[in-house]
Amino acid sequence: MSILKKHPLVAYYLLTFTLSWSGFLLFVGPGALVNTNWQAQGTFVSAVLAMLAGPSVAGLLLTGLLDGRAGYRDLVARLRTWRVEARWYAVALLPAPILSAGILMMLSLPAPLLSNEDRAAVALGGLGAALTTILEEIGWTGFVVPRLRRRHSVPITGLIVGVLWGLWHFLQQIFIGGTYADGIPLLAFVTLSTAAAVANLTAYRVLMVWVYDRTRSLLVTTVMHGMLTATTIFWFAPVATGTLFLANVWLMAAAMWLLVAAVAAVEGWLTFGHTNPFRGADGRVLSNSVAHPGRTPRPLGAAGDERGLLRRAESAVQEARLVRRLGARGVRR
Repeated sequence: MSILKKHPLVAYYLLTFTLSWSGFLLFVGPGALVNTNWQAQGTFVSAVLAMLAGPSVAGLLLTGLLDGRAGYRDLVARLRTWRVEARWYAVALLPAPILSAGILMMLSLPAPLLSNEDRAAVALGGLGAALTTILEEIGWTGFVVPRLRRRHSVPITGLIVGVLWGLWHFLQQIFIGGTYADGIPLLAFVTLSTAAAVANLTAYRVLMVWVYDRTRSLLVTTVMHGMLTATTIFWFAPVATGTLFLANVWLMAAAMWLLVAAVAAVEGWLTFGHTNPFRGADGRVLSNSVAHPGRTPRPLGAAGDERGLLRRAESAVQEARLVRRLGARGVRR
């Protein structure tokens, strides 16, 4: 138990990767990991569901072990937090579809022509994708992000979570790689597509941490994750293979990083080494209660903090007066 308390994030990632990758391989099988048509593989949905169990099971288990009932109450409270400013819902919903649609038009890539039946299937698939993201965010945002934010800034937290989030998809990238390689050597294609996925997801995770930092809403973060999944897999999935596929994913990653750069300029993240404090939806600095699940964050500057500042100021004034008196006595002597 002491090891878990000292290294909760290491324990989380070891457990998450072990559960997710072993579950994925259990359903797909090592022999079927490389195939030429992932959509024809009936085991893919089961494999993905098994993979999704990793972040959620690890997050829930470690929350219970480390924080007990207070941790679960805090998790549920953040998941039920929906009253945030409308602009944060706009930030959660709009970037992924706008960027994805813009890149498709830039590359002149068509989206699949869908019948009415297909549209219904895609809508259900998109809804399913949005709902399953909660299984991931219970772990990534519910467990990892608050603990990293105790020591790191928003961009650094996003980088750490984002890179590992991207690498977590590695087996999935291998599984679908054979479908889209189109003459490119599979190893090269998987390497390039995985690197693009890591770059894209890392940038998007920085934005997600920013939104969570300002709202403390696990619900809004989950919606943001679900919109990316629904957009890139169901709504704007391009008819592209080979170099066009790689161009699409790399342009998406570049666009995401340009958006991160714009937010960084506005928020003052350009010096990535700073450890900016946790901020609430109104932008006010919050106390370190984020380190204590189950406690309501209290803005610095509230009554208790102001009284403490006044006491320290009064003590400093009294000390300065005493120094001046002693100095005056020394001069008279």
